[in-house]
Amino acid sequence: MRTVRASAPGKLIILGEHAVVYGKPAIALAIDRRITCTVSRSSETTVNGRVMDADKHPYFNHMMKYSSSPLKIETESDIPSGSGLGSSAALSASFLKAVSVMEDTCTDNRKLATDAFLAEYTVQGRASPLDTSASVHGNGISLNGPEGSGEYLWDISVNENKWTVRDVRIPEMTMVIGYTGLHAATGPLVEKVRRYKDKCKFASDIVDEIGQTTVDGMNALSKGDIVKLGDLMTRDHKLLSILGVSCNELNKLVNVSLRHSYGAKLTGAGGGGSMIALTDEPEKVCEAISLRGGTPFIVKTGVHGAGVEE
Repeated sequence: MRTVRASAPGKLIILGEHAVVYGKPAIALAIDRRITCTVSRSSETTVNGRVMDADKHPYFNHMMKYSSSPLKIETESDIPSGSGLGSSAALSASFLKAVSVMEDTCTDNRKLATDAFLAEYTVQGRASPLDTSASVHGNGISLNGPEGSGEYLWDISVNENKWTVRDVRIPEMTMVIGYTGLHAATGPLVEKVRRYKDKCKFASDIVDEIGQTTVDGMNALSKGDIVKLGDLMTRDHKLLSILGVSCNELNKLVNVSLRHSYGAKLTGAGGGGSMIALTDEPEKVCEAISLRGGTPFIVKTGVHGAGVEE
């Protein structure tokens, strides 16, 4: 019986979350925490030994249309669910990569990123292709970055929205992630921002400002200006807090990290999950996060995207 094993990385967002849903730019980096999916033919579709349930396994329920037969699916993860580190994107990318090999469809990265995004969009109700494109491509990417801000990779469209994905060259940086331990579902937080934005011009202006902050961050990255980038990350966190997607636990971890960092902010949907700190003193940041009840870990960037594992 043929078995295919594929993995894909999680991600962290440096700048631009939530605003990216509305076509604004954002920057994401793949990190050295991955999800692995192992698939093989079966008489019925199972997930980790249990029959697939559409309610419990909405991503697999949507993505099984890409397989010509039922599958035995086994998953392994070192990305905490709901941590804001792209666990659902890595799950979708790794599964679809494995299925494409199983089906001999030779899916290129553009199609793989598009299909993984559509799984997130279907399940969450509203999403951007930031997480899935980062998980598929690896390294660093931007969405809707200005012309000349990086090598063009692909476009992804849904309804009235279109995003351009570009490769971003990232200088060597040390990042510390602080996990609050609070699970935060992306869909409700995205919907919360949508309602706020639709009824309040102030919230719409904040979304625009997040977009401009991200453009400034791309300029800082192109110059290798880590100090400026850190300042912009901290500003981005304040703007996201105004939109109501931060929480006390995240704010505590951000504030204690700033003592030893160039900048710090929540990453991902917010409402819990994780924050990130850009620092030259990772051990001190880890200690500060631990003392405030968070779970810290240092991550490497520049990792490869979705691929089959031998």
